[in-house]
Amino acid sequence: MRIGVFVCHCGSNIAGTVNVQEVAETARDFPEVAFATDTMYACSEPGQEGIVQAVQEKGLDGVVVASCTPRMHEPTFRRAVQRAGLNPYMFEMANIREHVSWVSKDVAANTDKASELIRMAVEKLRRDRPLISEKFDVTKRVMVIGGGVAGIQAALDCADGGLEVVLVEKSSTIGGKMAKLDKTFPTVDCSSCVLGPKMVDVAMHPNITLYAYSEIESLGGYVGNFEATVRRKATYVDWEKCTGCGLCMEKCPSKKAYDYFNEGISTTTAINIPFPQATPKKATIDADYCRRFTKGKCGVCAKVCPTEAINFEMQDEIVTEKIGAVITATGYDLFDHSKYGEYGGGRFADVITSMQYERILNASGPTGGHIKRPSDGKEPENVVFIQCVGSRDKSVNRPYCSGFCCMYTAKQTILTKDHLPESQSYVFYMDIRAPGKMYDEFTRRAMEEYGANYIRGRVSMIYPKGERYVVRGVDTLLGTQVEIDADLVVLAVGAECADGAEKLAETLRISYDTYGFYMESHPKLRPVETNTAGVYLAGACQGAKDIPASVGQGSAAASKVLALFSKDQLEADPQVAQVQLARCVGCFKCVNTCPFGAIQESQDRGGNPKAEVIASVCQGCGICNVTCPQGAIQLQHFTDNQILAEVSALCQPKMETSSA
Repeated sequence: MRIGVFVCHCGSNIAGTVNVQEVAETARDFPEVAFATDTMYACSEPGQEGIVQAVQEKGLDGVVVASCTPRMHEPTFRRAVQRAGLNPYMFEMANIREHVSWVSKDVAANTDKASELIRMAVEKLRRDRPLISEKFDVTKRVMVIGGGVAGIQAALDCADGGLEVVLVEKSSTIGGKMAKLDKTFPTVDCSSCVLGPKMVDVAMHPNITLYAYSEIESLGGYVGNFEATVRRKATYVDWEKCTGCGLCMEKCPSKKAYDYFNEGISTTTAINIPFPQATPKKATIDADYCRRFTKGKCGVCAKVCPTEAINFEMQDEIVTEKIGAVITATGYDLFDHSKYGEYGGGRFADVITSMQYERILNASGPTGGHIKRPSDGKEPENVVFIQCVGSRDKSVNRPYCSGFCCMYTAKQTILTKDHLPESQSYVFYMDIRAPGKMYDEFTRRAMEEYGANYIRGRVSMIYPKGERYVVRGVDTLLGTQVEIDADLVVLAVGAECADGAEKLAETLRISYDTYGFYMESHPKLRPVETNTAGVYLAGACQGAKDIPASVGQGSAAASKVLALFSKDQLEADPQVAQVQLARCVGCFKCVNTCPFGAIQESQDRGGNPKAEVIASVCQGCGICNVTCPQGAIQLQHFTDNQILAEVSALCQPKMETSSA
């Protein structure tokens, strides 16, 4: 075998702390290395052409590139060796940037370590074998999970691109958090005026099938050929017959149901349409509050319904959809402000969240858009806004910035002044973060034109004093304590992962971080892709973000799906598990541990129980490899022999030293 080794300078990233020329000279003495050289930028066009030329001129059978992380550039170099006429899997990469040059400034030690990593790569390459990718057909349908603004944008873009779309939303209407807003920053335009037409487009689009009040039960299969199970929850109303007239709501005697859409500011009826622009505009019965379910009596809605749409016997329905890709746009939830006992959240009626304040401001909200205190219905004179409630606070396990709280607080101070010209707004903040287009100008407008009083500092406590509340804090710029008599306190609660995000991630077989937000494949190069092929991310499920960023990511995810489906067939990654039938004893421990369901129970010709790998489903994680007690299942391109060869190469210098 003839192996070529290419050691990259990466400018000064590697060459600054590694003697790359010496590393290349050392590599020439490794077994079966026929050519070794250093190159300034291996990933550049001249660098790749140098590899192609060397393979052809030197008759190389395999290539080792020592540069940066294979997570970033391994596909690039595989394509280069393929252009040179080699099998793309006759290539190995040694990471001498992140693993060597970036972790130490000791040139001598770094040079030795880089040489050892290359020796490991060479030993593995000596045992590599060509792998061939198989092609398979694709189901050109996409499922979008979540009907917020990101999911709506992704669904419309995919549908406009000619794809069939299945949109699944767990609520009875699409629209998400944006549907609850009054105005949007920095333009202060009507939220429903922006979102409403898109919601209608989803309902009317011939390529979109909408499953509202539904949830994903399971997802099987693999990229291009998934099978999703959707649970359509019982609404106890036949949506085919319901016209959304609202007569059932008018006559319903159970009027103390929790109003989820209005964030609990008011109550609603047991049979409910969330808001006038709901899509689909269909009624749903909340069985927890309906007298027919709780007491066995009533049925008024069934009596008054002109289309006889009420069906108290309705059951959940399970629907199976075959799809080729999934876009996850499950959005976010708001931090539970009751965890701040010092703010009185959940105990004081007039200490509310920012989203509750949005519903008060909204013309379709419980107060018809008139700002009133929840406790007594009076108009407030002093309104205090407290920033970073559940953001940038390690004490409540929320050290991250939610990103949009500064902006929606500035918007709410402007709207407060518009509604109540005689009112005064106070904003306690830590830092103002307004990096978007026109954002900083918007916050300055709130201060300078609308007179919002911004106080830099934390609030230590809130306590009632007569009909008002005392907000005690500190002004860190003046170095003094501050006490403000407030009629209404608005807590700018931060974003956190949506309820059930972790469970859905396990269903979709994607990763999530410490806080439940979904992990992208690469934060810079693959921000909407996951490590599970065919599953993409859009919007705040990946991390807190505002409306423009969510819309942009929805379109980005849609573009990835359209690119994926631009071909009639896809290539399967050949780096999958393979069973050696002669060694398999049929214990099926691999079947039980495979997180992707890629291994099934089977039999050989003699009827003996054997494990069988479904290559198109296998993701090459290697869990089965380490689970098998017989070593009968091996991961192609990462076999036990290949990995042990790397370990032996690493230990060889130490063994020689000890024997001497």
